[in-house]
Amino acid sequence: MTQGKPAANISFPDEEEKILKYWKEIDAFRTSLKQSAGKPRYTFYDGPPFPTGLPHYGHILGGTVKDVVTRWAHQTGFHVERRFGWDCHGLPVEYEIDKSLGLKGPEDVQKLGIKAYNDECRKVVMRYSTEWQEIVTRLGRWIDFENDYKTMYPSFIESIWWVTKELHKKGLLYKDTKVVPYSTACNTPLSNFEAVQNCKVVEDPSVIVTFPLLDDPNVAMVAWTASPWTLPSNLSLCVNPNMNYVKIKDNSTGKVYIMMEARLEALFKKDNEYTVLKKYEGRALEGIRYDPIFPYFKYMREKTGAFRVLLDEQVSAQSGTGVVPQSPYFQEDDYHVCLRYGVITKDMKIICPVDATGKFTDEVEDFKGQYVKNADKCIIQYLREKGRLVHQTTFKHKYPFCWRSETPLIYKAVPSWFVRVEQATTQLLENNQKTYWVPDFVKEKKFANWLREPQDWVVSRNRYWGTPIPIWISEDGEEIVCVGSIEELKQLSGVEVTDLHREFLDNVTIPSKLGKGVLRRTPEVFDCWFDIGCVPYAHIHYPFERKSDFDDSFPADIIAEGLDQTRGWFYTLLVLSTLLFGKPAFKNVIVNGIVLAEDGNKMSKRLKNYPDPMLIVHKYGADALRFYLCNSPALKAEGLRFKEKGVDGVVKRVFLPWYNAYRFFMQNVDKYQTEHGLIFLVSENKITKRANYTDRWILSLTQSLIKFVRNEMKAYRLYTLMPTLVKFIKQLTNWYIRMNRRRLKGENGLDDCRMALETLFSVLMTMSRLLAPMIPYITEYMFQGLRKWIDPESVETQDIRSVHFLMIPSYREDLIDTAAERSVFHMQSVIELGRIIRTRNKLPLKYPLKEVVVIHSDPEIVKDIQSLKSYIVKELNVQTVKISENKSDYGAHLVARTDFKSLGARMKEAVKTIDKTVQKLTDAELEDFQSNGKIAVAGHVLGQRDIKIMYKCDRAKVKNSFDANWKKEILVLMDIVPDQSMLDEGVAKKVINLVQKLRKKGQSVPSDQITVYYKASGDLQRIIQEFSDFISNAMGHQILPFPVPPLQKVFLQKAMKVKKEKLEIAILKQKAIVSPCNNLSFLNQTQANGTPFHTIINGVLVGMPQQKGEEGNEAINCSFG
Repeated sequence: MTQGKPAANISFPDEEEKILKYWKEIDAFRTSLKQSAGKPRYTFYDGPPFPTGLPHYGHILGGTVKDVVTRWAHQTGFHVERRFGWDCHGLPVEYEIDKSLGLKGPEDVQKLGIKAYNDECRKVVMRYSTEWQEIVTRLGRWIDFENDYKTMYPSFIESIWWVTKELHKKGLLYKDTKVVPYSTACNTPLSNFEAVQNCKVVEDPSVIVTFPLLDDPNVAMVAWTASPWTLPSNLSLCVNPNMNYVKIKDNSTGKVYIMMEARLEALFKKDNEYTVLKKYEGRALEGIRYDPIFPYFKYMREKTGAFRVLLDEQVSAQSGTGVVPQSPYFQEDDYHVCLRYGVITKDMKIICPVDATGKFTDEVEDFKGQYVKNADKCIIQYLREKGRLVHQTTFKHKYPFCWRSETPLIYKAVPSWFVRVEQATTQLLENNQKTYWVPDFVKEKKFANWLREPQDWVVSRNRYWGTPIPIWISEDGEEIVCVGSIEELKQLSGVEVTDLHREFLDNVTIPSKLGKGVLRRTPEVFDCWFDIGCVPYAHIHYPFERKSDFDDSFPADIIAEGLDQTRGWFYTLLVLSTLLFGKPAFKNVIVNGIVLAEDGNKMSKRLKNYPDPMLIVHKYGADALRFYLCNSPALKAEGLRFKEKGVDGVVKRVFLPWYNAYRFFMQNVDKYQTEHGLIFLVSENKITKRANYTDRWILSLTQSLIKFVRNEMKAYRLYTLMPTLVKFIKQLTNWYIRMNRRRLKGENGLDDCRMALETLFSVLMTMSRLLAPMIPYITEYMFQGLRKWIDPESVETQDIRSVHFLMIPSYREDLIDTAAERSVFHMQSVIELGRIIRTRNKLPLKYPLKEVVVIHSDPEIVKDIQSLKSYIVKELNVQTVKISENKSDYGAHLVARTDFKSLGARMKEAVKTIDKTVQKLTDAELEDFQSNGKIAVAGHVLGQRDIKIMYKCDRAKVKNSFDANWKKEILVLMDIVPDQSMLDEGVAKKVINLVQKLRKKGQSVPSDQITVYYKASGDLQRIIQEFSDFISNAMGHQILPFPVPPLQKVFLQKAMKVKKEKLEIAILKQKAIVSPCNNLSFLNQTQANGTPFHTIINGVLVGMPQQKGEEGNEAINCSFG
């Protein structure tokens, strides 16, 4: 990939597009897979998304995590098959079709025909597949779309059939009628974990109604419900056998009720509003018969003994009246209690007068055709007219909604297929312990808690577009055949099928072996969660293909999805692998949090409360978005409020400083080669520990970074990487490069320049290689520029066309110098404290100061600081640095102040007493407090948040010109009063800075040969003359007084003010002219008053070493002509 000189202003999105094109040219992803063929396998399952919409930030976050982990595995010596998956079946697709075709229920689908319906599903299911591939690819994710897997593929479905047969053989699959969550909008039952995915706080109507006793109509049980629509199906009442109940008279109406004593507040505000007539134990009410409100199912009294009081301890004293009206086919607890008492039986026709769309059937003649939730008002009116309504209000509570249609669920008895899970609780918990989760609290709390009380999993859906359940049943239900493969179905039925959807299977029959005619397939399809729970087997068509691959690579090394999947995909994977193989389906799992809009609400296309992801990518680049997401609380499974300014901040505070460091290196390597005719090639493995302390430090810090990143990636703690990278870039740019600019520019000699350039090259190359999995574009961009400086002998036959073809570097212990890292850390602390003092006193760094005193009690740290004293002098721009272990020499001692905000709420009146004692604490006591983090004061133990500690200096021992600052145990004193010479030097530095800024504005590079001319007024003229050598040396170019020679062309010119004085600067860029006679290069000949007759800069004699030019009237005079 050809790359020009790094531009001053880079567009990261534009460069990413070029890199994407380059990857396509070299077929980078597939090439990398070929390179890793034969290496140990690293298995990754891609949790398949629904392709019915475009990717959102949640998808991008999850995809980035998966990409980082799999790239890292590849670049640490593994072969990683990465196939994109699509979840094609189920409600997301069907709901879209129902809306677009205006289908309201099963009758509409039957009219259309299942084949036509599924054909519509096929059309829409991959509607956005092209956009998905484009977006995922643009985001830098390397994954195989050509060899993808789709849950609708026959091979995938056939593996699901194999799973089904295995469960059936183990007796783990059965059909039953149970009360399950039911979506009236989608006309199908849902699993219990789907029901809890989308709970909302709602207000439902609640009523207290009467049920007169059959033997004494003047006395009534009073029951409470927040689901009035269930009352037409009521078959019993339930009370708690262990609680006290009372017969009371309402003093205002004279009516007599029976209810729980602890719940009298539900009807009465004051004790004098009722009279207690009798008390009962709850168990004494068992069997009492009552008159039902509605007449629809009165026949059940004679048939099963319905309409009587039953007992169950689950009746609560926390709400209602302590009397629960039971409609057993609309509430799971009611179902079990009524079944236990024989009010219902498993063989009887169910009392469930609600159709598939949630509307009352003809049995409920007063409300037939009404949607149950809408019928509440009419039912309440009916209760009022019949004199059964005692009290009406609203009840605020959490209620489950359909995750697809956003409509309220109901609980309804539906004949369904179940997988037995409850008996596997212990094994599920044991297998969970065999897995490693990041963060671990999700495993130990959220997921484990869910596993402790599993319910049998309802896996069937009364739908059409899904994996047909491969079970054929005789008409009487006694003969059941579970088919495990296409070949088995062919052998049993004589029919060969190639598409395994309902329209191709519903008419396939299997002859009975028991003389029961033919067996027909059960009409249900599998829940799409069952489909994706089979991903480990079905995505490779196990066991029909690649059996050995599966055996070698199961469980998977890694999966990664959002927090919501703890009750979704993570759960279904673990359940099926435990039931089939007795072990978990994965070894490691990374859980990310949910991405919300900036206002904290759920991202909504309708509300447009978030920026389009691709607009962010086109504006800031994919790397910036990846970095922002991976540096967020979402990597700790916490919520993230997405903020565009956060992505912008990544570019400004991370990528641009990093890029500028790279650009600075490239400029100076170019200068090193072009100006001196030298070749710059580096063999990284030959880099040794440096004599220069900052070189040694940054190389050590780089190796420590490798070590850290490797350890964190081994533990899958991605959330620690980006903050560490940010700190490292600051160390590189704010410290190493800034402290070594002169060396890198060659001002300290060529040998030292080369050493510094090699060091910086090693750091930048290491960063590119180490961070390539996380930030694939920028690292590739920089690698393409850096690889030209790689010594070919050091790479031998390695393919270095892409950074992603290289292995992650291993850290070198021989380059790690912990002493250097520690020393520089302490040096930086001193410098930062000094800078704060300067800022506080409004003393810019360009103005030199006299003295800094550094005090620390630890001799080792004092030694560290002493060894780097010269850097402190330079960085703080002071003349001398004194270092001491004894703070008393400078009258420095610790004092404490009470933090009233922290202590006020806890200690209240005691705060004043505590404060008086705190102010009297001695230096020794406070030093001990610093070490231990706590101290006893006035009978109370105080912590670090309760007391603020600071240093105070005795002015009798320290000059009044000193100011102090401290951090932990380092104290810095700085003389803040400069003398005139120091102020003049600061002005000279200001001039240097202005010239450099002007050069930068004119896009002049370091290798340009320039001369600077100036004209200044007043005192500024004196300062520039006195400091002319200092200014010239700092710039690396001459500074001369006006006028500019008349024949010279001014490259840049600007007038400005410095400290109220006028300054005009003109910059000339020199162009060498080669003499035809002697190959000498000279400036054009000029004659000017007060200036040298000639200035020769870098005159070159052929065959001779490069010489510096000479100034003055004795300079060589040449005529050109």
